Amino acid sequence: MTTNIESWFIPFDIVMIVCSVFAVILAMLFLIIIILDKTCHTVSMMLVANSCLAELAFGSISISMAIFTFQNDIKQIQYQDSLCVFRGFMGYIVAALQFYSFLLQAIYRYIIVIYPTRLFWQSTRFQVLLMSITWIFGFVCPLPHILTHAITYNVDNQFCQMPLRLSFLTVYNALFVCVVPVSLTMLIYFRLVRYVREMSRHIISANTLFRAQRELKMVRRIVILVIGVVTLGFPYVLFTFISFFTTPPKYHFRIAYIFADASMAYVMIALFQFTDPLKEYVKKIIHGRSNAVIPTMT
Repeated sequence: MTTNIESWFIPFDIVMIVCSVFAVILAMLFLIIIILDKTCHTVSMMLVANSCLAELAFGSISISMAIFTFQNDIKQIQYQDSLCVFRGFMGYIVAALQFYSFLLQAIYRYIIVIYPTRLFWQSTRFQVLLMSITWIFGFVCPLPHILTHAITYNVDNQFCQMPLRLSFLTVYNALFVCVVPVSLTMLIYFRLVRYVREMSRHIISANTLFRAQRELKMVRRIVILVIGVVTLGFPYVLFTFISFFTTPPKYHFRIAYIFADASMAYVMIALFQFTDPLKEYVKKIIHGRSNAVIPTMT
């Protein structure tokens, strides 16, 4: 069945594909660096790798969604392929995994400062356990969307998504995907700020205070990253809120998802900027090449 398309559909589709591909490429590069560079073989970098893996999964699903939309728009057809609902289901999973990966980084920094003697909590084994729990949780929580057949094909937006309206599933989805992990991350940050301020008022070793301030700085970077993602995701939040009272704009998913895809590119750039071992590795490669002797013919 044919359908009419707006002039801005194709450019939006292309931008979504480009942003997603860019994020996937950076995620793969960062994962390769973390694997190859022995200085990156730490618990904190393992958690960064977990965030990169979540972004890789998010980007891969987004590429598939954007290509599907692009093909339908180019052909001006209404078509739901066999993987459409699956992509919609996975979209909720990877979006949640993104936020929970940031939460795990904040939790690790919190443990280092508040419970410095609990070495097991800081261990690779315990952090891997937490990562496993978040990934299992991320896959299990959206199951009601599938069991209730809530994910449907939206012709105007060429996406398979759960329709935005005031319902238990809409509120449930917002809570488990975004509200809970973001709120906990912010709570950890403010708790650390208060704790470090209290430490500075007491007589403690300069080493202890410096370490606490360093971990607080890392959590602050995570909060900045999360705020950026939430800001770029604001159109989706706005359309969800509008849907509680009236019908959202016709092409709300198209508008919301271009910002969501842009947020992935932002996340990968911010992760690189905030992760010193990654920057140091890239600097070594650049400096190594610039210092290489170029043979000349005599």
